[in-house]
Amino acid sequence: MITVASIMFSVFFAVFIRALQLGMYDSMTDAVVRSWYGYVQVHAQGYWDEQSLDNTFPRDVATESELLKQSSVAGVVPRLEGFALLTYADKVRGVHLSGINPTAEDEMSELRKRVVSGAYITDSDSAVLVSEGLARYLGIHTGDSLAMVGMGFNASTAAGKYSVKGVVKLASTQANNASVFLPLAAAQSFYGTDNRLTALALLLKPGADATETVQALQHTLDTKKYEVMSWQEMLPELVQMIQVDSAGGQIMVFILYMVISFGIFGTVLMMVAERRYEFGVLLSVGMSRIRLSRILVLESLLISTIGVLSGIVISRPFIHYFHQNPITLTGRAADTLRNFGFDPVMPTLLSLSIPVTHGAAVLTVAVLLSAYSIVSVYKLDPLKASRR
Repeated sequence: MITVASIMFSVFFAVFIRALQLGMYDSMTDAVVRSWYGYVQVHAQGYWDEQSLDNTFPRDVATESELLKQSSVAGVVPRLEGFALLTYADKVRGVHLSGINPTAEDEMSELRKRVVSGAYITDSDSAVLVSEGLARYLGIHTGDSLAMVGMGFNASTAAGKYSVKGVVKLASTQANNASVFLPLAAAQSFYGTDNRLTALALLLKPGADATETVQALQHTLDTKKYEVMSWQEMLPELVQMIQVDSAGGQIMVFILYMVISFGIFGTVLMMVAERRYEFGVLLSVGMSRIRLSRILVLESLLISTIGVLSGIVISRPFIHYFHQNPITLTGRAADTLRNFGFDPVMPTLLSLSIPVTHGAAVLTVAVLLSAYSIVSVYKLDPLKASRR
């Protein structure tokens, strides 16, 4: 019972810690990738290295239809992104101006839910959404008019005056302090790009793999004209950060495995050492060493299986609870995550692969350690062992 309890709590902590860690990675990735970059992005060749309006491409309905034919693609989100100087009253601020299709954008990034005052824009509007931090800095309110100037397509001058239709609160502190959203047609008119775009962000279906989608699109699209990138290629810093942090979690799980290993080995050692007399008697009366070894291995597996299944069972309610009610970070930790564009929450991941993987690992350890009992049985001298 002590060994079962040891295995149970070790599996519980291993599964819960890993589910919490992977859930946080999933939340971080979703906050950055789904809310803006997209899991896959299509843009003109050379745009990612030099993100200029001169590297835009004409919007092509046939290309978007081709993208939607892919089984993994759920939606295509057109965007036109650039820089502008926003002036209001006596203040000026550099902003990231994004021309969006309001409906498609909301399907991917749920921008409509982030409106904290005013209303969401529509395709026919000539009004803007302003991020909350920017509105607070400039003193902007819904209904105010503001002017923007910048450099347009082919070094032309871009200028326009727009009313503020709504204020949105973005997860990233940096984005929340310097973002403005215009309907796509109004942004194209502002920059003088006609019907051109900087990127097509792709919304993938649940469970779809971004890398496989990129490979499929590279065989479909004209790679001399378009460049297809997954979020891992666009955000290598995020991938590296997750890998480094994940290594720390794996070290913690390794320590738990060591605890489990010593617990199981102690039990195996006890089962052999305290029953040498019984084993000697059994072998003396004719029991085969193979059968006795099989009994000891099954005994070890039974103890390990009960402990593993108990750990998995008691971990599931906790994982489900913290998936629905994530741990919310506060203070400096929350500010740090917001600065990187992440929501300061730590949900757990519901994937069944986590308990299956850790359960299988513990059972593998149990099988390997049971080799000690097999060796002990084959080295046992029945005559010496059967003497008190």
